[in-house]
Amino acid sequence: MINCLIVEDEPIARRGLLEHIEQIDFLNPVAECKNAIEAGKLLHGHQVDLIFLDIQMPRMSGIDFLKGLPNPPAIILTTAFSEYALTGYDLNVLDYLLKPIHFERFFKAVLKAQFYLNSLAKSVSEDGKPYFFIKSSHKIEKIVTAEVIYIEAMANYVIIHTTSRKHVAYISFKSIEALLPSKQFMKIHKSFIVALCAVQSIDNNKITLINQTLPIGNSYKFAVMNRIEHDLYKR
Repeated sequence: MINCLIVEDEPIARRGLLEHIEQIDFLNPVAECKNAIEAGKLLHGHQVDLIFLDIQMPRMSGIDFLKGLPNPPAIILTTAFSEYALTGYDLNVLDYLLKPIHFERFFKAVLKAQFYLNSLAKSVSEDGKPYFFIKSSHKIEKIVTAEVIYIEAMANYVIIHTTSRKHVAYISFKSIEALLPSKQFMKIHKSFIVALCAVQSIDNNKITLINQTLPIGNSYKFAVMNRIEHDLYKR
């Protein structure tokens, strides 16, 4: 399921986009925003994979809004003016829809978005090492699963700490959790997922990894201890 956001100042255009979205079973409309200011606030508290972004809006244009996002989700621009197309592609957007937006053209754009987002799914390389892809800044980066130590949630993005470096990725915490094998990773807090092989010790409400100590959330403590004890007695 792709969580999408409509950012459009015209009520009729918003309604038209919503009607298109509701006809496609893999799209989930999270919200509709009348301007970029509303959209910026919403992104801090919601998981959004795809934005349908109008270019010409009051107070702040869609282009300026997009330039200000450090790690934007997938973007499909919408506008009544074709001269903005080149600017949009310079900003690495997925597609550009010219109003009025017909369903056939809309469907083609969202299929492109689905293919792009699915390309972030987990895979296995030729040497047998599982990996997955993330979007970091304007690049797609490969992360070897065995090199991940822990993952930290930060607003509308995550920080992936590996044995060699850290990666800032625009992906929801829930989505990154789904990419990780559950037998090798454990959620210990609403903001932290750790690799079991990196765990050095557990002391009360803290867990120590390689050169890092993290808190265990109160609501996760029972599950964490059960998981550790289960793995201990299996040996």
